[in-house]
Amino acid sequence: MTRQDFLKLMGAGLASAALPRAATAAGAYDFWFTRLRYQSGDWDVDQRMPSNIITSLIDYTNLRVDPKERVVALADPKMLTAPFCYMAGHKLVEFSPAERRNFERYVRNGGFVLVDDCNHDIDGLFAQSFERQMTKIFGPRALQKLPPKHPIYTSFFKFTGPPATTFELNGWGDDLVHDYLKGVTIDGRLGLLYSNKDYGCEWDYDWRNKRFLAQDNTKFGVNIVMYALTV
Repeated sequence: MTRQDFLKLMGAGLASAALPRAATAAGAYDFWFTRLRYQSGDWDVDQRMPSNIITSLIDYTNLRVDPKERVVALADPKMLTAPFCYMAGHKLVEFSPAERRNFERYVRNGGFVLVDDCNHDIDGLFAQSFERQMTKIFGPRALQKLPPKHPIYTSFFKFTGPPATTFELNGWGDDLVHDYLKGVTIDGRLGLLYSNKDYGCEWDYDWRNKRFLAQDNTKFGVNIVMYALTV
């Protein structure tokens, strides 16, 4: 089953019950940016980041993109119909039973989640607690480093690996440049992309400032979304 097949089935199965308006609204767009709200920690970070990713998708692709970010509780079945979900924070991650159930169901059955450690610190509270949750759900060896030639690096623009962030280069967090991303792969398909690089903060700026960048640093965000929609 492809990711698109999964989303269609989930939308059809839920639309007749709890999600009639959500399913109808989804039909107008190929992509909508869904941020996951979870009960623990600080989920509402990097508030300008989604608008920059949305703008880049409109600029570079032919996708029909919802111009507004959607925020959905991880415990809400609505998140199961999203083509892409984003989760980030600095603090403790401790899933409730409903959050854990939805997260596992979504990833195992064709969904895609980008999880970004805003501390960009492999020993920080967010990293340790989130990775602990992933071990409980998917097993101790589920999170693996992506190889440099993973398809996500060439899904739209061409990268030789994960682009560095200025926050890493400035020595914040753990004072390391992470030359890798991690992920959970189910049946050959990446369902969870996990970053200690703080892409959320890297892409969190007023859209009018993009013209001052030597290169558009949101291009890798376009790659992530295109991979999520097509693989």
